[in-house]
Amino acid sequence: MSDDAPGRRPSIRDVARLAGVSHQTVSRVLNEHPSIRPETRERVLTVMAELQYRPNRAARALVTSRSQTIGILSASSTMYGPASSIASIEAAAQERGYWVSTANIDASAPQSIPDGIAHLMAQSIEGLVVIAPQVRVFRALAAQQLDIPYVTLQSTGLDPDHTLTVDQIGGARLATKHLISLGHRQIYHLAGPQDWIEAEARMRGFLEEMSANDIPTTAPILGDWTAEFGYYAGRELLRVRDFTAIFSSNDQMALGLMHAIRDEGLDVPRDISIVGFDDIPEAAHFWPPLTTVRQDFAELGRRCVDLLLGPRGDADEPAATPTIMPELIVRGSAAPLR
Repeated sequence: MSDDAPGRRPSIRDVARLAGVSHQTVSRVLNEHPSIRPETRERVLTVMAELQYRPNRAARALVTSRSQTIGILSASSTMYGPASSIASIEAAAQERGYWVSTANIDASAPQSIPDGIAHLMAQSIEGLVVIAPQVRVFRALAAQQLDIPYVTLQSTGLDPDHTLTVDQIGGARLATKHLISLGHRQIYHLAGPQDWIEAEARMRGFLEEMSANDIPTTAPILGDWTAEFGYYAGRELLRVRDFTAIFSSNDQMALGLMHAIRDEGLDVPRDISIVGFDDIPEAAHFWPPLTTVRQDFAELGRRCVDLLLGPRGDADEPAATPTIMPELIVRGSAAPLR
């Protein structure tokens, strides 16, 4: 087959021939070698753009021992928080010239964890992010002998040397403190699933803030993150109605609670105040708009990639820190106690 055969992808030798350089020179341009003159680099890059040349990443990894790829091990990629974390890491990685490969695992199947890691390691990933909010995943991860940089997104001390987190405890305290500041004392907490690290941290933040204000608490209700459960829990709680406010561990369950309250002929926030957590895109359009705790996923992605790859070299860029503080977004679903 000739070099000009139709349908064939352009090769590094095609670029070299049209740019009037050797293929070794093209390779040095691709690898950003400092010995290449600026005018030569510009000429090669122009030809690459004209040919729409894309380097073979697998072959390049063999030559450079670098894949320019970050791996993500995810156990809950369909949930808002993990999905937003993945999207933010992908965006931050692309800014650094890296690709992202995601392996979705089943946290309830122990063998899927080492299988997922093996799948990513076979792609010669240069760093690993673990977005698996269940405690059992981190216990399985501890048994793996990882020889690459890795970061875990979680809010406990399970792996303190490799942890980046949004301060879930602090965020829950912000939500609870807001309700207390409005005069509420009979506050319930609708928590997430028991084995989720974020759910445990938000429950702990709620209990700590209530205790700090000497307010008695009832046992939190364990939910499953869904609006359906929020609706069911709301219907059950309203049989007694011994509360004036609820802090929901996520926005979807808060939506279900608001639906149940409305079905009882009651009003949010006149009769019952609600605060959620996450600030999903729809939260501002609930009725009433939901007061909630916002996590900065864009910042989470940037810091995560910086921890794996090192700072970007910008002198004005602050060093990545392992904890990001969330923000209370005050809207219309919580009001002073009547």
